[in-house]
Amino acid sequence: MNARGSKATREMRHRRVRRKIVGTTPRPRLCVFRSLNHIYAQVIDDSTGQTLVSMSTRDPQVRSRTDGMKKSEKAELVGALLAEKASNEGIKQVVFDRGGYKYHGRVKALAEAARKAGLEF
Repeated sequence: MNARGSKATREMRHRRVRRKIVGTTPRPRLCVFRSLNHIYAQVIDDSTGQTLVSMSTRDPQVRSRTDGMKKSEKAELVGALLAEKASNEGIKQVVFDRGGYKYHGRVKALAEAARKAGLEF
């Protein structure tokens, strides 16, 4: 087992990724956080430090549709709704920040659904 712990290791990976990824006004950052039961995604403009759009499995419009769904299916729904909400705000291109997680499972499902719904990254 890792002496540091899995949370600390993920945070180290996230810091390493964030050194290279910066969200700007024309191309904000799509940041993903994954907990045991939920997934959160937000589009952030790092130059102003503002969250432009956010969506998670805890939002009422997502919660009402997720009865009986698997976690990866919920992540797909969050990605699609986030992309729809971002396009309504005029955001077409983003930089993807996987948050130190592997591009696999729920993170991948969210990203692919957002791409399919119209976000470019």
